[in-house]
Amino acid sequence: MSASAPVSADVALGDLGALLLDAGVSVTDVRGTLERVREVTAPRTELTFAVFPEHVFVSRPGVPGATTIAAGNGPGLTFRQTAHASRLARRLETGQVGLDQVPDHVSRIRALQRRHPALQMALGGALLAAGLAVLFRCPWWAILLALFVGALVASIAIVTERVRAASAIVPFVASLISTLIVGVIAASLDFGAVPLFAVCAPVALLVPGALITNALLELTSADIVTGASRLVYGLIVLAFMAAGIYLGAALTGLSVDPESAALVGETSLVTGHGGWESVPPLAWSWIGVVVLAIGIGLSFGSGFRLTIATVIVMICTYGALMLLSPFTGSTIATGVTAGLLFIAARVLERVTLAVPATVSFQPAFLLLVPGTVGLVALASFDATALAAAPMIFISLCIGTKVGALIADALRITRPVPVTTATGSITVIR
Repeated sequence: MSASAPVSADVALGDLGALLLDAGVSVTDVRGTLERVREVTAPRTELTFAVFPEHVFVSRPGVPGATTIAAGNGPGLTFRQTAHASRLARRLETGQVGLDQVPDHVSRIRALQRRHPALQMALGGALLAAGLAVLFRCPWWAILLALFVGALVASIAIVTERVRAASAIVPFVASLISTLIVGVIAASLDFGAVPLFAVCAPVALLVPGALITNALLELTSADIVTGASRLVYGLIVLAFMAAGIYLGAALTGLSVDPESAALVGETSLVTGHGGWESVPPLAWSWIGVVVLAIGIGLSFGSGFRLTIATVIVMICTYGALMLLSPFTGSTIATGVTAGLLFIAARVLERVTLAVPATVSFQPAFLLLVPGTVGLVALASFDATALAAAPMIFISLCIGTKVGALIADALRITRPVPVTTATGSITVIR
């Protein structure tokens, strides 16, 4: 190692940590990854890491002022970029890539561009909303309306994503506009009480489900400051969204069906109406899962191959929830499914670096609906739903933690060297 290597190690590890933060990895996992990479690539270099939501501090104990600060770039990475970031970390852990190559890899990953991002985002928001509406047994009129309003909400997010000051108010405005449209159409066509997911599905794209789940995982890993700040921010966003829904409903006289606040595995909404007020057959729920997965892939920039992987993961997740819920209830089923899914994601990552666990596991958060559960609970003002939401979060965290322990015990997460071209990035399409 040359004389300049220690400085390069500080900068390279800081850049890697900032990249992983932008990829949506929890601070606990980022710190663990940096420590493992340090042990492999710079074993004789004494470095400590302090990781916060937007910054990584790399310090040298006993050396005053020897601290390198790396900051994230703000906008989150696409799933395709996240996959590359995870693969880079794994290759560093196995010694296939040196620290001196990290800046070049990070620059290439950040430079990856989406094709027609605005169109993909709008189409993805539409399919995501429609998929959720089908999955939660909304009538046909609500599904078609969710398709339109979901695209509108995604367009609002696209227009305002570069304005940092607007990030806090966008969930409220988008939820208000969405609810106004649903309320006006429901009133003009005299549909009566509407299912709650006809209102919540179009704004599901903005629900901070992964953020809240990461916050709870960080709290259970003793990252109190970061976990608490993320949790408070996520709850504020949910409260703003619920306020927008409540105000829109009050302005339009929208009446929500109190029996429609259900979870996956509990949806049994049946109506005796025909035509546009009829509900799709139960078998269509599987189609809804596929549409939802494709919508997630388009919204978060997965690319073709990762979208196919997302579809498979979502189908398996939905199947596990439907199988377990009648016997254990949705709360326990969510935790068990999360644990099984985490182990499966680690196995898939071990078999091939093309589908890292962070990419295969994260989309299932929307199907396990941790954030949507909270939004539904707040929007419905139902005591049972409000009590169920924290239990769903806790079950999800326990299931994920147990899955991680099992994966570690089976050495599923231990890096395994693979034969690849060092210094190159294989683009996932």
